[in-house]
Amino acid sequence: MWEVNPQIPHKEEKMKKGKKYIETSKLVDRTKRYSLDEAVALVKKTSTAKFDETVELALNLGLDTKKSDQQLRGAAVLPNGTGKTKKVLVIAKGDNAKAAKEAGAEFVGDTDMLEKIEKENWFGFDVMIATPDMMPALGKIGKVLGPKGLMPNPKTGTVTTDVARAVNDVKKGRVEYRTDSYANVHVSVGKVSFDEAQLTENIRYFVNLIIKAKPAAVKGKFLKGISISTTMGPGIKLDKSSFDI
Repeated sequence: MWEVNPQIPHKEEKMKKGKKYIETSKLVDRTKRYSLDEAVALVKKTSTAKFDETVELALNLGLDTKKSDQQLRGAAVLPNGTGKTKKVLVIAKGDNAKAAKEAGAEFVGDTDMLEKIEKENWFGFDVMIATPDMMPALGKIGKVLGPKGLMPNPKTGTVTTDVARAVNDVKKGRVEYRTDSYANVHVSVGKVSFDEAQLTENIRYFVNLIIKAKPAAVKGKFLKGISISTTMGPGIKLDKSSFDI
């Protein structure tokens, strides 16, 4: 999910980036838990890249991810989007394919698109949406889609008969999330160019969504830590009292 500067920097540029990171790190008190408003104002100040950096949110949760009933996976449409434009491929037939095209999906097809992926190693899209009837065909290339995080899944709303809504959600700024093996969740919550109110609203919305999604099997402290950072900047720890815990 981390963005990469499209230009490969030469050695001096890498050194400059290192110096900038050190300088911006001085702005952040590592021992402090900042209020949400303070953290958002500070994260914008730590941006030094020449491109519009993504603001990343990281949550550490009190989950035992080895247990199936303590794993979180889903999707959410952020109030102010993510600032990213995503290309959508919809695997569907008939009226569903027509609805996908009308909703603005860049690519629409069925087995022809799956063959293109398999035979040409084509991945000119960011998100794949499929109707349930197409899942058996998709399963045949699951080993190709899975490692790239492109396999549609009902839990993230990418396997659905309402393809128009799914496409619209992606275009509005839907983010997918799932816990990693260390019980962390990472998502993009906007761009540095967003104003503070937009970033604050996105962060508050997502954190509160995760809090409400606490599995019933979890005992004890659920939300252990929260931090935000820019693509190239240092982490800023947040005070959990900024949220509805």
